[in-house]
Amino acid sequence: MIRMEAGRGRSSDTDNGSGNGSADTSAAGAPSPDALLPRLSDRDLKILRYVGREWGQVLEDPEVWRSALPVDPNLGGYPDAVSPKRFGRFVPLTGLPAVEAEEEAEAPPSPLGRVGHHVRRVLLGPPLAGTAIAVERMRKLVALPVLSADALSSVAYGPEAMLAVLVLGGAAGLRYSLPIAAVIAFMMLAVGVSYRQTIRAYPHGGGSYIVASDNLGRVPGVVAAAGLMIDYIMTVAVSIASGVEAITSALPALAPSAVVIGVAVIVVLLVGNLRGVRQAGAAFAAPTYAFIIAVFTLVAVGLADAAARGFQPMPTPRLPVTEGVTLLLVLRAFTSGSTAMTGIEAISNAVPAFRPTEWRNARTTLTWMVTVLLILFGGTVALVHLDGVVPHGNETVLSQLARRTFGPGVMYGYVQAATAAILLLAANTAFNDFPRVLFLLARGGHAPRLFLRVGDRLSFSNGILALALAAIAIFVGFAGNTQSLIPLYAVGVFLAFTLSQAGMVVHWLRHRDQAHWRKSLVFNATGGLLSAIVFFTAGITKFTEGAWVAVLVIGLLVLLALRIRRHYDLCTQALALRPHVIELPRQSAPGSGPRVRPTAMPPMTADTETEELEELEEAESEEYPEEVGHLVIVPIARLDLAGMRALAYAASLGQPLLALHLSPTETEAERFRGYWATWGDHLPLEVVVSPHRAIVAPLVHYIETLHHQRPDLTLTVILPEIVVRHWWQRVLHNQTAPRLRRALRRLPKIVITTIPFHLPR
Repeated sequence: MIRMEAGRGRSSDTDNGSGNGSADTSAAGAPSPDALLPRLSDRDLKILRYVGREWGQVLEDPEVWRSALPVDPNLGGYPDAVSPKRFGRFVPLTGLPAVEAEEEAEAPPSPLGRVGHHVRRVLLGPPLAGTAIAVERMRKLVALPVLSADALSSVAYGPEAMLAVLVLGGAAGLRYSLPIAAVIAFMMLAVGVSYRQTIRAYPHGGGSYIVASDNLGRVPGVVAAAGLMIDYIMTVAVSIASGVEAITSALPALAPSAVVIGVAVIVVLLVGNLRGVRQAGAAFAAPTYAFIIAVFTLVAVGLADAAARGFQPMPTPRLPVTEGVTLLLVLRAFTSGSTAMTGIEAISNAVPAFRPTEWRNARTTLTWMVTVLLILFGGTVALVHLDGVVPHGNETVLSQLARRTFGPGVMYGYVQAATAAILLLAANTAFNDFPRVLFLLARGGHAPRLFLRVGDRLSFSNGILALALAAIAIFVGFAGNTQSLIPLYAVGVFLAFTLSQAGMVVHWLRHRDQAHWRKSLVFNATGGLLSAIVFFTAGITKFTEGAWVAVLVIGLLVLLALRIRRHYDLCTQALALRPHVIELPRQSAPGSGPRVRPTAMPPMTADTETEELEELEEAESEEYPEEVGHLVIVPIARLDLAGMRALAYAASLGQPLLALHLSPTETEAERFRGYWATWGDHLPLEVVVSPHRAIVAPLVHYIETLHHQRPDLTLTVILPEIVVRHWWQRVLHNQTAPRLRRALRRLPKIVITTIPFHLPR
């Protein structure tokens, strides 16, 4: 087995091998470097053992195959065979029949690829090994600003959204602001307590998707996930739009550049989150605390001024009445103001991101967040009522409050700067949770498996990119207008709230043996009922204003997720091993077919890159069959039907053969060796551990390194490849085989053979 190392030591970096040092890999939504290589079930192992016995009937003794290898797979005898600058280095693992490649071996082999690799390192920093997952966690004081920025920032636009509807009814409509705010505050408290119960019941992470799937079924779970995805996309768009409005309220000259500013901020958030959770949290914590201090100071000073005048509300300007104060108007204001609750679920979705004990820290942080949110929201609405502030298009409500309370001085600038900062960075909550939802969907087979991949910095990089692109499209499409975006906002999140809390009600009914189950059931039932009321109210009152778009997109996402699941189910059935009785003549061992020349050519020790290539090209001069020596290499990810077909074809050639498996962790490497032993260990196997999760580059460099041991040999690389029937299905499968084929094609004396596996209809 071979390990790719980043120059920080060897096997001392390992723990239990799962990459996080504890049972946290089982945590819902926790980054898992080996998520793309799932474990085999007991039934799969039984079938694999049976298939191995069938192979044993037709293959020679495994020792014959091993002794026929003309190279050293562990590279131990060839420490100076490869130039580190060109090909990277592979080092043996202590105590394991393995080697690990250093960081140089993860660089792409092409010049253009190496330039791109260098740019990534400059922007994102050096890659992190899977063992760093336990370090990439957040303590409570960092988790609070990172995961509550979305909820707390809604104080800047939630009350204003409510007042923007009530003002249509004139002064009579504004009188309902305090009662509506009181109902919203009660809902915040109820939903917050409900999610505390969810975290207790799901200590490894209990987002809406998991809770709804476990207790209500697969389809409700997918619906909840689709609602959350829409919510997180809208969180980014609305937060950025509101933040830009806060900037243009203080600096009107920047208004024409609002869309450009918003897109630039999304790109900054994208890069920051690709650098990893811990670094993003450290960078984005200060603005949240600055906003809490700013609004708390604003409310305290404003209420002190109001107390000096006996809490007498100041008169509001004369307002035109464009609508009557009807139940429909009040309900619309209620649903608009309820956007202040968005983000409460973020902590329950991100429990695995906390330091141990994760669920306790998550519950504590949730309590802090709801408490702060209630104080800031309630204080802001009360101050708006006392100061007689009404929304208008040129200046935000919070800006008006700050100007009236502090005047156009330093404190006003501080409030506006803090508001703009948290609104622009509130989207960071979505960048933490949206990729986790996609990861969970992909783990359940409802989203492309590329969202299972953990990036260089142990973040769900593909999910982060997907969120950034979707948010930019929405933001640009609506020209960064907050009031146009708000109607699309509440539907998805309250749908997820409702399904999650309904799932928790079912959970407590099924677990009546647990302590305090009745109290928990009441909390969750109350939260679910209130969430359902808001969801249906928002869907009805804001349907024509744009909520229909959210409903339509959620429906399309659900249909797409179910279609993807059906495709993966078909793949699983098609690729499953099928034991059957075979009667084939015994396969000849290597050497009984075409002869392998036992050449005594020494390992290559060329000093320069040019000399290495020249010597390789000189060796590519065979003219007669007896001059051709062979080594067959089979990269194999899984022991499924496609992999077995590739191995069977390779073994039938009767030439020296080496199976090659790439593993992201040492535990997965040992697990695959166990599967190989269960199969019967019939053929030589080498495992390359790639701790930074690179795939193509380390495989290419390792094959190139083998070639430098014996440049006289022709290497035949046999690639199993799944062939889909429709172009859109390609995105559901990794394109490792085509990428590896393109990378190897540039090397002399390497023959590439593809073994296609066509999926049935």
